[in-house]
Amino acid sequence: IASPRLSRDLQERLGKPGSVKQIRSTAKAFCALLTDGKVVTWGDPRAGGDPRNAGSSWHIQDRLTDVTRVEATERAFAAILADGSAVAWGDPNYGGDCSKVQDKLKEVQQIHAAGCAFAAILANATIVTWGDPNFGGDSRSVQAQLQNVQRVYSTYYAFAAVCSPDGSVVTWGDPAFGGNSSGVQEKLRHVQQISGSIGAFVAVLSDGS
Repeated sequence: IASPRLSRDLQERLGKPGSVKQIRSTAKAFCALLTDGKVVTWGDPRAGGDPRNAGSSWHIQDRLTDVTRVEATERAFAAILADGSAVAWGDPNYGGDCSKVQDKLKEVQQIHAAGCAFAAILANATIVTWGDPNFGGDSRSVQAQLQNVQRVYSTYYAFAAVCSPDGSVVTWGDPAFGGNSSGVQEKLRHVQQISGSIGAFVAVLSDGS
């Protein structure tokens, strides 16, 4: 359901205590996930405010009835469905079109967002990415390393994945914004946590360093 101005009916639905499970926003739109698994969107249709403006041949609106989680880039949304698949809508340049990887989006466990791209962790601990290929939407150059992925972090233009069993790190995206960790790769072992700013990552190791 999408509208630049919320109708009285939608305001009543969103205003019921306990009716909203999650809210996510892009730069110009909102998406509310309701407890019944449906979503309500409003705002700029080009930035995710209308699932019917999905940028692909998929009928996104019809599939948004059993949603378990929603994430957002700057101008697009992605949703995990109860059957383990995922859908996206909004600006295709910001991850709003996942049709090229739709057949791979099965048994999706988590979706993480950078500014212009999404990264999904599957049940087999591998990664599927889509969005701007220069800013994290194309992980093919490191795909062989993206095995046993435990956690994913992001800057605005890049992603970092922590992989088991040794807590090593794989990065991809814009090198100027954290997408290239080759200069410190030998130090990125036994990583416990990563934090990302707009343009850089910092990692905490198991020894506290």
